[in-house]
Amino acid sequence: MKVLIVDDERAIRYSLKEILEMENAQVDTAENGLEGLEKARKEKFDAIFCDIKMPEMDGVEMLTKLVEEGIESPVVMVSGHADITTAVDCIKRGAFDFIEKPLDLNRILITLKNATDKANLVKDNRILKKKIYGREMIGASAPVEHLREMIGKVAPTQAGVLITGPNGSGKELVAQSIYQLSERSMMPFVEVNCAAIPSELIDSELFGHKKGSFTSAIKDHKGKFEQADGGTIFLDEIGDMSLAAQAKVLRVLQEKKLIPVGGDKEITVDVRVIAATNKNLQDEIAKGNFREDLYHRLSVIILNVPSLDERKEDIPLLVEHFSEQICGEAGKPVREFAPEAMKLLQERSWPGNIRQLRNVVERLLILGGNPVSAQDVKDYAL
Repeated sequence: MKVLIVDDERAIRYSLKEILEMENAQVDTAENGLEGLEKARKEKFDAIFCDIKMPEMDGVEMLTKLVEEGIESPVVMVSGHADITTAVDCIKRGAFDFIEKPLDLNRILITLKNATDKANLVKDNRILKKKIYGREMIGASAPVEHLREMIGKVAPTQAGVLITGPNGSGKELVAQSIYQLSERSMMPFVEVNCAAIPSELIDSELFGHKKGSFTSAIKDHKGKFEQADGGTIFLDEIGDMSLAAQAKVLRVLQEKKLIPVGGDKEITVDVRVIAATNKNLQDEIAKGNFREDLYHRLSVIILNVPSLDERKEDIPLLVEHFSEQICGEAGKPVREFAPEAMKLLQERSWPGNIRQLRNVVERLLILGGNPVSAQDVKDYAL
């Protein structure tokens, strides 16, 4: 647990520091609001105790700045000269609590526990939202707005969707968005990377197997289609699926039934299929690598995800998003990118698309300054 104490009275700072360190807290101190604000920008604190009357920048001004800059550490205001009006004003401005001097040991410890509990709830809530709603689609360019519009029309239907686009462009994100906006959003969303499953295991992975059907089958196993029953299955990189597996997937789509490996009874499944590929499936059909009948089953709706080079105006929004995400995961304040640095990022080509951009942003946050400069981009990104 990390705690910041901001108070211009040395005796208060160190007595409070001693109390909190006895509770195994890591404590940092600052003697005015300006110093406290700088420390809060550089490091994530689980709680901040802040005096109200201080030179250079008082506690209320510091609290206001913290809230404006989105620094989520719970702030406990401390004062020996305040009345109820001041306390209410601080709470309205975003303070977690308000305590009076002289400080009471029990009150301090209870307030600290409540503040850290709140911080943990905020963190858990963010993680839970991420699990439920996935990642948001970032961008305001015309191609992205068109894609959003198409997703909004397609999602409420039961139509099969084929998502095309280059590697790293965000096809999985589009699939998740369709699922989240669909009537099946409360049912399972099962992802399958067809390129990552060995051909000899694809049947077992997709359709399941019965105990004893092969050497390592020590118990019954539900396949991905059965796991997704009532929900949605996302077949990523479907262009890499073998012809034999394609035939079985087609049967499931046509008859809504499957037979596990080693089984003799049909299992009925109700699954919506979303597929994605970076290949031109029409070319693969011509080469004999992909079944035309399966293609027509999958491609009732075709959504093309634009490459990053086709939507460079979205790069500032994406960089800001990735910076917030990466800094948040590291427990550090969000870093800025200088306008010249952003311009250089927009001028370069991105063959690896959004995945490549995220990796570059992470590298710049680790190796670059604050803010990240144009020279940092030249040194570490180009």
